[in-house]
Amino acid sequence: MSSHPTDFQGSVIDALREAIERQIPDSRAEVNGGGGHYIIEVTSPVFAGKSMLESHRMVYGTIAELMNGDRAPVHAVDSLKTRTPTE
Repeated sequence: MSSHPTDFQGSVIDALREAIERQIPDSRAEVNGGGGHYIIEVTSPVFAGKSMLESHRMVYGTIAELMNGDRAPVHAVDSLKTRTPTE
């Protein structure tokens, strides 16, 4: 893991999980990583019938605020997986 300078205070992992779960209905997010690089897995029934691209755009939309700016706490999402509860 690399070091990533940020002014963010608190747990970035918690902030990512809370942003996703707050904005995507009935979702459960698992977030791991650090140093600006994160791995995210999101399960929600709202992904049913959506393409992977559509589902990923939904997730990125919920965390955009944590990725914007030179000193944003999230530098990269190294892996993003989305699925429905039945997958």
